[in-house]
Amino acid sequence: MKVIPRAARVYVGCALLGAAASVLPALRPDAATPWVTVALLAALYALCELPARCRLLGRATGGSVPMGTGSFFPVLLAAALLLPPAAAALTALPGSLLARVDEPPAGLRRAWRAASTALAVGAAARAAEALSCARALGHEHDAPDFPYALLPAGAAALTFCLVLTALDGGIRATADGLPPRAAWRGLGRALAPHAVHGLAGLMMAVLWRSTYGPVSALFVLLPMYISCWVFAQYHRERAAHQATIRALVQAVDIKDRYTRGHSERVGHASVLIARELGMAEERLDVVRFAGILHDVGKLGVPTRVLRKDGPLTPEERRVIELHPEYGHEMVRGIGFLGEARAAILHHHERMDGSGYPYGLHGDEIPEFARVVAVADAFDAMTSTRSYSRARPVPTAVAELKRCAGSQFDARMVAALVAALDRHGWQPAVTADESAPTGPPGGNVPPPRAAEAARGQEAARQQETQPEAGRRPEESEAGRRPEESDDPEAGRRKEAPVTRSRGRA
Repeated sequence: MKVIPRAARVYVGCALLGAAASVLPALRPDAATPWVTVALLAALYALCELPARCRLLGRATGGSVPMGTGSFFPVLLAAALLLPPAAAALTALPGSLLARVDEPPAGLRRAWRAASTALAVGAAARAAEALSCARALGHEHDAPDFPYALLPAGAAALTFCLVLTALDGGIRATADGLPPRAAWRGLGRALAPHAVHGLAGLMMAVLWRSTYGPVSALFVLLPMYISCWVFAQYHRERAAHQATIRALVQAVDIKDRYTRGHSERVGHASVLIARELGMAEERLDVVRFAGILHDVGKLGVPTRVLRKDGPLTPEERRVIELHPEYGHEMVRGIGFLGEARAAILHHHERMDGSGYPYGLHGDEIPEFARVVAVADAFDAMTSTRSYSRARPVPTAVAELKRCAGSQFDARMVAALVAALDRHGWQPAVTADESAPTGPPGGNVPPPRAAEAARGQEAARQQETQPEAGRRPEESEAGRRPEESDDPEAGRRKEAPVTRSRGRA
């Protein structure tokens, strides 16, 4: 059972006191509370929450029953438009207490949900009341005052969203110890769904007050329930996608212990670059998948080659260079990866055409592959592994800039630099052992970009391009293995590698 911090318990207690104060006016003997409307709306909201709590019904529908109180907020917003603030707050209590809770302590979580929802509904009702919502809705033969009725409905939905999001951010800050900026980050994403809920709540309220009566308002819930069901299906599919990605990444991490965590960081760096380039939001998930799965083809490389301690033979190096093609074959049937499949295949191509597996040149290389190539090289240089120490971020950035245009897309490098200036970077150890330590004050020379671009197989295949095609400052053919800062540098081979340009 998760231990709830004392600060979080105090916070929940204050919310409960606030909720009690908000509903007490409705319970006074002299209050003209419309108990029939309160009871109907409270029962309706509680009834809507029951299917999510019923595990038998959830299994019968394949687990696709909409989960959580957010599925039926239109009922609460209709209450905020139809009832006085204290009475509206009362309608949220039964359904919130009945809502399903998957994590302990269930009692405290239900109490918090009931208190926060009651406070949000009460505040929404006060906003609607201040804008004369009752008059705008009309009554029986009186037509509603459109478009003015949209104003109190919008104010109620916005207030509901702000109060609920602020309260949830507070509990995340006190219970999980999140910084304020992270705790309240979800406000922007919550506005659009609550605006839709507000419109549905307005439709329910107008029908409720019309000559057709409360029964007609139930018809609004059917399309809302269908939309919630579709949304739940989408989240189930997305969760399945995430599980697939995690399984593949874990398999790679288990097979190659030297680069544990590298894939996740390359995915993160790829998203930073994509955001800086202004890519559409729907492409960000795909580019993250591309970064995370860029080395999944190593599952097809024999473990003895990946973990070999001595120098690689030319044949073993050619086997490792096949990992992009192996990876592409593994994921080609996974439809949701989209452009990520091309990135997995081409992330070792170079702008000057000397990369592999097909020697693509410049803009022939898919955009996502150019993004992942920069992210891969950057993380390889800034991560500490058992065979090399992490280089400082400025050193890695300088190396990327030096090789921009020949090895990397200069636009991608510039985007990463801008993103690092904005967000920073936290390198991490990616091996089971600590990095080797040198003498105090010892200088660690920066790695060549050709080494860093190999990412996962840095020490195993650092020089796959012919030496003749490289600038003099990149060549280390004359250095003996023991003169390098890389303990596995003796595994280099300067002979050209034949590329399979003919493979499609």
